[in-house]
Amino acid sequence: MPQLNPTPWFSILIFSWLIFLTILPPKILGHTFPNEPTPHSAQSPHTNSWNWPWH
Repeated sequence: MPQLNPTPWFSILIFSWLIFLTILPPKILGHTFPNEPTPHSAQSPHTNSWNWPWH
C-alpha cells in the first residue's frame, strides 16, 4: 500500500510548511490598517450615580 509510505509525503509536508513560514509572515506583518487607532485621553468620564428612593 503506497499511501502508507511516509517518505514522499513527509518531505512534501516539510517543504510546504517551510514555504508557508518563509513567504507568508512578512506579507502578513507588512499589512497596514487604513485607520490606525488613536490613543484616547487617560481621563475617565465622570458618571453620576442614580439617587432613587428605595422604599
